[in-house]
Amino acid sequence: MSVLAVERNAWRALFAAQVGWMLDAMDFLLFTFAIVPIQKEFALSSATMGGLTSVALIAGAIGGIAFGRIADAIGRVRAMTISILVYSIATAGLATSQALWQLVAWRVLVGLGMGGEWSCGSVLVAETWPAEHRAKAMGIMQSGWAIGALLAAALSALILGTYGWRVLFLIGVLPAIAAFFIRRTVEEPPLWRQRKVEPSRWSEMFSPLFVRRTIIATLLSSSVLIAYWGVITWLPAFLATPIEKGGAGLTITKSAAWLIALQIGAFFGYISFGWFADKFGRRAAFTFFMIAAAVVVPIFAFEARSKLTLLIIGPLVGYFCHGYFSLFGAMLSELFPTRIRASAQGFCYNAGRLASAAAPLAIGAAAQEHGLGLAIAVDALFFAVGAVLVWMLPETKGAEL
Repeated sequence: MSVLAVERNAWRALFAAQVGWMLDAMDFLLFTFAIVPIQKEFALSSATMGGLTSVALIAGAIGGIAFGRIADAIGRVRAMTISILVYSIATAGLATSQALWQLVAWRVLVGLGMGGEWSCGSVLVAETWPAEHRAKAMGIMQSGWAIGALLAAALSALILGTYGWRVLFLIGVLPAIAAFFIRRTVEEPPLWRQRKVEPSRWSEMFSPLFVRRTIIATLLSSSVLIAYWGVITWLPAFLATPIEKGGAGLTITKSAAWLIALQIGAFFGYISFGWFADKFGRRAAFTFFMIAAAVVVPIFAFEARSKLTLLIIGPLVGYFCHGYFSLFGAMLSELFPTRIRASAQGFCYNAGRLASAAAPLAIGAAAQEHGLGLAIAVDALFFAVGAVLVWMLPETKGAEL
């Protein structure tokens, strides 16, 4: 079947999930660009700033698992709409923060919505797209993260230096508008409508039939997300940190500009990974991206003081450190039946996100002793662990749901 022959509701579902994920990325990553001014205003340590990202990731894990269960119960579209409302309102709420506990509270709510959107949106796409194009569709959905990151970088460059971080976060309420249109225009997948009468037992993912898949998939997402969130959370601060403190020595505005180049690489990584995964298999494509990421991140971390390195290696970091995310939406959907798909996918991915919450905090603490560059380079080794774990799962290319 040609991609163009895919039914209209599948395209609507894909567009809705992509937009939801794009705005999710924008809202979540605005904070990474605002780390430096927030840290100065509240007189917080680097470890505390890393902790603010960690609590959002912990909340994201809880939200992803909870919304997976909600999506199995009330539908993928309804659950996704609620998650978008949660993270957009919470991002705007950050602008009102006057104390550390308020920053923590709003970041927790942002995390809950962020985790929920991915769990709902990825299953929505998986259940509406045919097997031969599923990974490609996931790649398009995941590319929304790169677009959202570009929006976050662009908004930060335009707003942060002139109007401050509070105005920047007020922009985060705009995704609430998208939730209204998604709820009105996208239908629930036929797979969910036809099987929603079947009993959905959360514990089934730990039954003898699925427990091995559940454990390995959780370990896989844990290793990869530890590497990813450790790198991505601190990359803007690394670029803006003085050279003598282990950073690249750029201004906040210039670091945002370089991160735009990185996210352009990420966009093409998302799109091309889906094609590779449908053509050569999920495991082979994933392994290639993991090994490449484990190599290019340390090079970037140690050589980022050179503008030539930033120009050449930056987009490669974006390409290899982001593109593989399409695997989680496709492969995790293909490992579990419809009655527990959103619950199992939400658990495996978001339990990994819970584990990854330690990475930003650990890097923030390590940076105070050894510099951000070395801390980021060491964290990237977890990508190599993912390259091994993926071969412990079955190949699911072409699987019918």
